[in-house]
Amino acid sequence: MKYERFEDLPVWKAAAELAVQIFEWSSAPWFRGKGDLANQLQRAALSVSNNIAEGFERGSTNELLQFIYIARGSAGEVRSMLCVIERMESPEDLKSQISNLKSNAEGISRQLRGWANSLQNSDVTGQRHLNDQSKRAFDNKRKADRFVEQVRRTVEEAQADRERERLQ
Repeated sequence: MKYERFEDLPVWKAAAELAVQIFEWSSAPWFRGKGDLANQLQRAALSVSNNIAEGFERGSTNELLQFIYIARGSAGEVRSMLCVIERMESPEDLKSQISNLKSNAEGISRQLRGWANSLQNSDVTGQRHLNDQSKRAFDNKRKADRFVEQVRRTVEEAQADRERERLQ
């Protein structure tokens, strides 16, 4: 599926939701007097969705990949801070939410890794690099790949049919 806007990306939506959860969760009174912990946690959580958005808007695959990895790093930073908070003396209601927040951050990290893998294996270098000729070439290659796959499946089905007939 092709996304036209970063706001439509499932991983961006998950990252934005994580930021909202972190902002709400870290506004608990327990965070007062803990230095810059809540602020740093909030900034790291917000950085995940912001870097996804910035990379998406850049227009080249290399820049998108760079920002995906930055976003992934921010998701790791969120998890790290949650692990530190888990080790601190904090009310049980905070600790019970940490597991869910860590799980959300980890899920986002996995999505970003999958996206990065698919981009690294792509022939497209980004919107900025697509002119009419390269778009046609990319579309033709994609059509040819689909055709080859269809032929391969047809041949396999025919071989399987012949094998079934031979066994009967």
